[in-house]
Amino acid sequence: MTATSVEERVIARVISDDPLYRKIPVALRFAESEPLAVRIVFPAELSPEGTENEWVFPRALLEAGLQTPTGTGDVRVWPCGRVQAVVEFHSPEGVAVLQFDIAALRRFLRRTNAPAPAGRRLA
Repeated sequence: MTATSVEERVIARVISDDPLYRKIPVALRFAESEPLAVRIVFPAELSPEGTENEWVFPRALLEAGLQTPTGTGDVRVWPCGRVQAVVEFHSPEGVAVLQFDIAALRRFLRRTNAPAPAGRRLA
C-alpha cells in the first residue's frame, strides 16, 4: 500500500444455505490514483488458485447501496436492516453473497473521503 491508499480489514459473513454463517476476512482498498473505484479483496487461501481474488467496482455503487438496492451487473449492494449490508458478486463460476456491518463500510468510505496530505491532490 502506498501513502495515498486506504485499506480497511473487515470480517464478512458468507450467506449460503448452510444455517451457520461462515466468516471470512476481507480487505477493502482505495487508491487516490483511482478515485472513483473501490476494491474488495478476498484472501488467497479462499481461492483454488491460491491467489487473492479482487473485485473492483465504483465507489458510488458501494455508497448508494448502503441506502437502497443498487447495481445490475457483476456487483450488487443493498442494505439489510439497519446495521448490515449485502454485497453480491456475479461471475461465470457462480454467485457469492456476503454480509458486512454497515458501520465498517461507512468507516472505510469516510477514510476514502479524507483530505489528501499537504502537497498532494486527488487525480
